Amino acid sequence: MQNLTQLPMRPELAVCPNPACGASDRIGVHSYGERRYMCHACKKSFAETRGTPRYGRKRPLWMVVLVRALLAGGCPIPAIVVAFGLDERTVADWQRKAGAHAKAIQEQVVCQGQVDVGQVQGDERYVKTQGGTVWMATAMSVFSRLFLWGAVAPRRDTALVTQVVTQVRAAAQVGHPILWAVDGFAAWTSSVLRVFRDPLHTGTRGRPRLVVWADLDGRRFDRPCLVDTRTLVLPSQA
Repeated sequence: MQNLTQLPMRPELAVCPNPACGASDRIGVHSYGERRYMCHACKKSFAETRGTPRYGRKRPLWMVVLVRALLAGGCPIPAIVVAFGLDERTVADWQRKAGAHAKAIQEQVVCQGQVDVGQVQGDERYVKTQGGTVWMATAMSVFSRLFLWGAVAPRRDTALVTQVVTQVRAAAQVGHPILWAVDGFAAWTSSVLRVFRDPLHTGTRGRPRLVVWADLDGRRFDRPCLVDTRTLVLPSQA
């Protein structure tokens, strides 16, 4: 593990982190040993790990990768502290920064109004900890198995569900049919009907009326429902 092979440097995939520059077509390798790039537009160098959770880490790469894999698998932090001789605050910091980085990627890649979500599965679950019960609400596109969003809160309420529904709205393509499938928690229905609305401009004065998307359908698993006459086509069949 200590001899973990690093990937070759790819300057063609790098983007200058300088906010005043942002160049992506004039990036070269500044140092293979230190793994740094050089932006030939603004004449500044930057580390390969700039903008990633590994930036500024002093520990070996293999340790960072292994610890994060254990955290993702549910390994308790005290066990990792004992096994690797790390400080508990260091492990918690790695976990927090990795989560923030993953959230930013999800917002920039998925939640940009380009996903044909089709059928969305909304669900919530809880775990019991020493500090009390923690709830998590999630939404996933059933056809593609794409995880759309998740939110965590100490209580299962409308605010928790609305966070997830809002991000699904940000990811969904406007004008494409959406079928929501949820359990018996009423907050899902109210949140979906409130978030998936657009202003109806009529040319009259005053605030335009908000109308629910025409191609929106909601289902609850705890009650029988009629079969929708619309057909949801799989991406491979389109």
